[in-house]
Amino acid sequence: MDFAALKQIIEEGLPFNTLLGIRVEELREGYVRLRVPFKPELVGDPRRPALHGGVLSTLVDVSGGFAVWTSCHLEDRIATIDLGVDYLRPAGAKDLYAEATVRLLGNRVGNAHVVLWSEGDPDHHVAVGRAVYNIRRGK
Repeated sequence: MDFAALKQIIEEGLPFNTLLGIRVEELREGYVRLRVPFKPELVGDPRRPALHGGVLSTLVDVSGGFAVWTSCHLEDRIATIDLGVDYLRPAGAKDLYAEATVRLLGNRVGNAHVVLWSEGDPDHHVAVGRAVYNIRRGK
């Protein structure tokens, strides 16, 4: 896997990722750690303030999918089949982190486990997720 090319795809190649400002913290086979820098526009509940749940679920999906892709070839394509997110506590007005690990990798399907936390508090997860991805092999 060309991790430099994959990093560029994550940060610059997908318009929605670019809009959210998703940044790669670490990439290796079967593992991804991503960060969404805090922006006031991502707040869903300004009374707390807390990030919108859609930001959390997006980060679960993106990090899980790319974790699976790290174990594939760059020309392969990954598509979400199923996604589950458990929201554990509000994600405060801070950077949001995700760590995704591949749990199962087959020829056509990959499964990832994801944990999310707010900046400065990696031991208190704000959400956990599980996702299943279709792998469409390239060449």
